[in-house]
Amino acid sequence: MAHGLCPGLSEFTALFPKPHVMFVDFVFQYEYFNAVLINERDKDGNFLELGKEFILAPNDHFNNLPVNISLSDVQVPTNMYNKDPAIVNGVYWSESLNKVFVDNFDRDPSLIWQYFGSAKGFFRQYPGIKWEPDENGVIAFDCRNRKWYIQAATSPKDVVILVDVSGSMKGLRLTIAKQTVSSILDTLGDDDFFNIIAYNEELHYVEPCLNGTLVQADRTNKEHFREHLDKLFAKGIGMLDIALNEAFNILSDFNHTGQGSICSQAIMLITDGAVDTYDTIFAKYNWPDRKVRIFTYLIGREAAFADNLKWMACANKGFFTQISTLADVQENVMEYLHVLSRPKVIDQEHDVVWTEAYIDSTLTDDQGPVLMTTVAMPVFSKQNETRSKGILLGVVGTDVPVKELLKTIPKYKLGIHGYAFAITNNGYILTHPELRLLYEEGKKRRKPNYSSVDLSEVEWEDRDDVFRCGALQRSWEIFLPRECNHRRRPA
Repeated sequence: MAHGLCPGLSEFTALFPKPHVMFVDFVFQYEYFNAVLINERDKDGNFLELGKEFILAPNDHFNNLPVNISLSDVQVPTNMYNKDPAIVNGVYWSESLNKVFVDNFDRDPSLIWQYFGSAKGFFRQYPGIKWEPDENGVIAFDCRNRKWYIQAATSPKDVVILVDVSGSMKGLRLTIAKQTVSSILDTLGDDDFFNIIAYNEELHYVEPCLNGTLVQADRTNKEHFREHLDKLFAKGIGMLDIALNEAFNILSDFNHTGQGSICSQAIMLITDGAVDTYDTIFAKYNWPDRKVRIFTYLIGREAAFADNLKWMACANKGFFTQISTLADVQENVMEYLHVLSRPKVIDQEHDVVWTEAYIDSTLTDDQGPVLMTTVAMPVFSKQNETRSKGILLGVVGTDVPVKELLKTIPKYKLGIHGYAFAITNNGYILTHPELRLLYEEGKKRRKPNYSSVDLSEVEWEDRDDVFRCGALQRSWEIFLPRECNHRRRPA
């Protein structure tokens, strides 16, 4: 099964119709099955407009969940309007994926979930299944926040986040700024590196122990920085020039070490205004190559300094957006992903990415939770009139049980006491005999960092990092035979 995954994804992208920039009225002949509203009726007993009748039947291949193996359905985040013209148009032209999904499943019955995450926010999933809101009537899932989407849509990046904590940021503005930082962290993955600097008359690293450097955006580091955000308070005068100088120096120095992403670099500026364009700083550090993109987020309803922030973003190949309320944060933060995806789109790079292992909460087998990985690739517009603009349509993907990958291992080459394991490009274990996903007691609670266990945590080496570094230089999906001439320790 694993041998056919990448060709299958290529078929996804090849069979995408050209999207039409138009509003699709509901009299058009197409089906919009909203995953939350399907089979729901109003007080008169009639099916809801976007729900309709959607046949669901238990399927043992999907853990006896009620699914529809003939059609996909569409999930829209709660904070978005189901009938937004961009959503309706996307649902219309992506409907042809139903045939692709079904054909893939017929050709390879071992496939599980197949899906398309749109850059506009909707999520088309096959087989179709009903989604249930939480106790507050909310579905927080947004495909654009998932690692598979972010990894496929953008290249690895080094990011410095600058947060204005001057006196004018008191109250709601500072709350919005903190939420904006948190949402940016949600869009960073294990391939990315970051740091957060608050500024007024002075610079205040959110984590003082990490001055002048960047850290990997893994789960532990991101949660650590989030905890420190609560310690920020507003006072004084904002000296943006000092903050910009520091950010450019960090990115330059870190890039020279060869330890970062060695790819895209960006500065995220979160402020309620800028009194200058600071062109002298950009001329010193960033022009004419403009290797560092500037993304500016104007906090609050006032637009007195918007022109300066717009100029800074546009002059440095970035993006400007204004965030007035907490409800605006997530959608506005997402805009920078579209900008960072443009080089890949323009260069027509269909890079296939694989995520770290994770537990699928909807599927189990005789041994408990199923360990999965996701393979995904970007989808972009091929229209000649839009190709130069680099328009990302979304990301297609499918979930792959790790046990399916294990079937490809040539066990006869391992030796009597040998075993095989796989790691990601970051050294995290995808599968290993000593990987323990759950706590022993009750075997129900997951370990919080089960998906980011480093190879060095389960392998004892005679020489530190020799084998780990050697493994990382290979493609992650290659399984490395290993003889048991050393000790192992449980994760």
